[in-house]
Amino acid sequence: MRDARDVLQRPVISEKSVALAEESKYSFWVATAANKIEIKYAIEQMFKVHVVEVHTMNVKGKMKRVGRHVGKRPDRKKAIVTLRAGEKIEGYAGL
Repeated sequence: MRDARDVLQRPVISEKSVALAEESKYSFWVATAANKIEIKYAIEQMFKVHVVEVHTMNVKGKMKRVGRHVGKRPDRKKAIVTLRAGEKIEGYAGL
């Protein structure tokens, strides 16, 4: 198992993710090689909560250009974690 700090990179802070946090669903950018079991273990270890389920998705990087130079943002992996009813991660938006 990887260390929890290697699995979780940072929380996803957007209007949609903050709205989901009210339903005990929290979004995080995670390592692309991390699987659902490692993500669940990392969340439980770092925040002392109980995870019910984990949904993951691979997000393709967007094509960007500056003048005539074309580049691509890196691909990332996002995890949406559902916590046990009544539990929450304190200060989620401020992480």
